[in-house]
Amino acid sequence: MKIAPLLSPEAFEGIEGMTHLCTGGESPWLKSQAGVYAEFAKFKGGSHKGRDKIYDRGERCRQRMGQLWNVPAHRIAFMPSAAEGMGWFSRGLDWQSGDNIVTNNLEFPSVAYAWKHLRSRGVEVRLVPHKKWTVREEDLLDAVDSRTRVLAVSHVGFYTGQCLNLAQLSEGAWKKGALFAVDATHSSGVLRVPAQLTDLTVSSSYKWLLATHGTAPCYLSECAEEQVASTCFGWHNLKVWPEQTAERDPEVAEQPMPEKLEPGNPAMQVIMHLDHALGVILEIGPEKIENHARDLSELVSRGLAKLGYEVISPNNREARSGNTCFACEDGREMVYRLEERNVFCWGEFGRVRVSTHLYNGSDDVARLLDALNEVGSKKCEV
Repeated sequence: MKIAPLLSPEAFEGIEGMTHLCTGGESPWLKSQAGVYAEFAKFKGGSHKGRDKIYDRGERCRQRMGQLWNVPAHRIAFMPSAAEGMGWFSRGLDWQSGDNIVTNNLEFPSVAYAWKHLRSRGVEVRLVPHKKWTVREEDLLDAVDSRTRVLAVSHVGFYTGQCLNLAQLSEGAWKKGALFAVDATHSSGVLRVPAQLTDLTVSSSYKWLLATHGTAPCYLSECAEEQVASTCFGWHNLKVWPEQTAERDPEVAEQPMPEKLEPGNPAMQVIMHLDHALGVILEIGPEKIENHARDLSELVSRGLAKLGYEVISPNNREARSGNTCFACEDGREMVYRLEERNVFCWGEFGRVRVSTHLYNGSDDVARLLDALNEVGSKKCEV
């Protein structure tokens, strides 16, 4: 089956002549972002009017993230990183001894350990084990009880590329009175993210969203806003102006969302780059990109299996993502061998991750499989 890229690889810097299959680690940079930087530089020298234009782009970015995630734009803030979004959530709840958090033992550290400081306060972190590299939704929900405050997961797992059923998890968590927190770093930009089913959704921008480091869009539900207190304050998330002038009063009210999560100035240059990338993604269409990525994932999986590699990603389409992973004892060495053949993937911790995004096509998959055939599946055996 011939699958053409949805966006030409020529639209990106630095990937000419290579097979780039590592968006799950770091996406390539759109050439058109040069114009965004030039615009930012021009605005930055424009005093108050220039700054207003920068912030106008920031508000457009907020609107576009709301459109991508199907939530109201005013419920999205810009955090410095996905880790900080999950960490803010963990710090702001009124925890009691005997409370617990449910997550799983295949989670990215920013999700699994966002609650580390709570153990000394008698709060339990339940790491639900995977079963043959699959995290089962029913196992997560079985671990949720009346003392569970938060169910925290990645929409798509960094290690296997498994896409969890957020509707099932959301319904189960809410029925038991738990909040539902999701890291969508490996789904935002490549799969549709139903943030409205969560209490917190946060995502890095430097992978599938085609932007870079420094900002992480973060959705917060009305329910969570009522329960989670701010733990960091500045001029931006407090009602300082115009209520106060030069002198500070003893008491000051807090701002609601989205300023609630933005105590100071967000990284506006990075947000302008994210805004531009979102324009590209939305123009092509989230559903079209999702189907494209899953079609390519199926091609990768079938090809890997024929070559004798152990695929640890799910086989069913709904659980697929842009990441398809196979077991490999020395994943880093395999990546080096593939790079010698001008094929770029991501490998570590006993597996290799193949990432297929909107600029990839079936020709990329064919080149990957040819390179793997040259290397040989025995290179992945213990």
